[in-house]
Amino acid sequence: MTISAAQLAVARRYGAAPRGVESGQTVGVARNLASGIQPVNGLRLPPALGTTGWFLLAGEELSEDPDFFVPLHVEHLVTWCAVTVPYLALPPGWRFLIAPGHEDVWCDASLVGDSP
Repeated sequence: MTISAAQLAVARRYGAAPRGVESGQTVGVARNLASGIQPVNGLRLPPALGTTGWFLLAGEELSEDPDFFVPLHVEHLVTWCAVTVPYLALPPGWRFLIAPGHEDVWCDASLVGDSP
């Protein structure tokens, strides 16, 4: 598992123990992620069955549609939405919201089943 310098810097900046992603794993992406809609949101659940645990979407509307998120190999994020790549080493239980000139990164224990 390789963690880039940019990913390590983000994890360190927020005091998170880095946990990288592996080549060939998938992320769940909303179909609108490559649209340029802002902000970009990400949340990481515990990885399972070849996934990273990451779910990424553009905008602030999270749909209940079971097909809202589609799997995407992590290698393709560079072309879909490269601004998300530096955040991928944040461990399960972390979230981010980014837009030009804006960055929010926080731990959300409810994502991993811990009490807040």
